[in-house]
Amino acid sequence: MSGRDGAGDFASPPCLASQIAPDYFDPLAVDPQQATDVARWRKAQREELLARRVALSVAERQEIATAIGKALDALLVQRLPDVRGRVISGYWPIRSEPDLRPWLASLHERGAIPALPVVERRASPLVFRPWRPGAAMERGHWNIPVPATTETLVPDVVLAPLVGWDAAGYRLGYGGGYFDRTLAARQPLAIGVGLQSARLATIYPQPHDIALAAIITECGCQYSSPQP
Repeated sequence: MSGRDGAGDFASPPCLASQIAPDYFDPLAVDPQQATDVARWRKAQREELLARRVALSVAERQEIATAIGKALDALLVQRLPDVRGRVISGYWPIRSEPDLRPWLASLHERGAIPALPVVERRASPLVFRPWRPGAAMERGHWNIPVPATTETLVPDVVLAPLVGWDAAGYRLGYGGGYFDRTLAARQPLAIGVGLQSARLATIYPQPHDIALAAIITECGCQYSSPQP
């Protein structure tokens, strides 16, 4: 997915919290040494979880993606029963992420408007461009394909790929902070998607971390915040 928290060796430095929450290093907000320790811990967890994911076979990844798509449909029935005309942002899979493009294509057939996130400016919230099967693509930030259009949309639902996650609804991403900036600036229905095996006891949430509305894995919905 374009414009996620990063992509492998091109990811931003592990701690960009000062760019997300201005008071991040305020001693009354968080201890700087603690922030450094958490960033190092997250980096180690990220590397381990990514290595496990890459080791999965193509067949295993396809099975996981199919199961996640079914679980997403079940969640949307509860949260967004009528997807017609709704903008639902997915992602372009990288680094062995579950490939949900077939699921996005099925949404298009049901009248939804699929979209993909794009980094138009560094250290800024993501923007979202419409996508459909067969759409023209171009290389975006981190060389990830993005829709070749200048049109942007405001999403109703945003899928956030998970490197890791915890039962309190927090995600471990790639370390660039783009999703946190986006969720802080907008209020879409943010759904984390990832592997069941990527569950952590906690990600040690920091002031800039924003909890998701729900977390979906191949085993179904693992977290869902109370509906307003």
